Amino acid sequence: MEHVAGRIPVLECLRAQKRAAHKLYVLAGARGIEDILRAASQISVIECSRQDLDRLLPDTVHQGVVLEAEPLPVLDIGDWLERLEQPNAVAAVLDEIEDPHNFGAIVRSAAACGACGVIFGKHRTAPISPAAMKSAAGAMEYIDMVQAPNLAKGLEQLKKAGFWVAALDADAPQLLWEADLTGRIALVIGNEGKGIRRLINEKCDFHLRIPLSGPITSLNASTSAAIALAECLRQRHAH
Repeated sequence: MEHVAGRIPVLECLRAQKRAAHKLYVLAGARGIEDILRAASQISVIECSRQDLDRLLPDTVHQGVVLEAEPLPVLDIGDWLERLEQPNAVAAVLDEIEDPHNFGAIVRSAAACGACGVIFGKHRTAPISPAAMKSAAGAMEYIDMVQAPNLAKGLEQLKKAGFWVAALDADAPQLLWEADLTGRIALVIGNEGKGIRRLINEKCDFHLRIPLSGPITSLNASTSAAIALAECLRQRHAH
């Protein structure tokens, strides 16, 4: 079983019905959770003390609700590509994003901007944890979460499936706004400290820079991803 914490992630997990939910733990006397209780009408609801909820998830802000559910489905990249039909699909590719809040925030932006999937490797990547799910604010229930055991090979699979692979790189000569991001696009977002690994960089078709004009010369990974994903969405609406 997996635990989902926080009011919005719990509500969206129940609404999306992407996976089976089994038990809902709620803080005794909690207010403002009527929508959650309605969505949980078919499962057991257990009232708990704050200490009990804290013990269930000691490192996560649960907001008085914790849902016990089947693990979030994680798809294999080969299987996922076989059934992907969208000609203008956008995917976010995370190269060793280690912070669960960044991981979750990127998933949220990807889902909000109409991306079809978030692709990540097997090692040195933030797990799909309660903290990541809370930062995604329910978005993991609505977008495909896809694992590539070897991310470099995964990029090759994407290219064979008609994707152009674009790396976000603060030192790239080409600006994000100058690139044609229509058609099938995979956006690669690098590690918070080290950026995109050399082998992954070499697999990318082009490298794009977000232009900055203020005194701050860099953006964090989730903010960069959100800007690039929004540009993909803008170009699709423009066409």
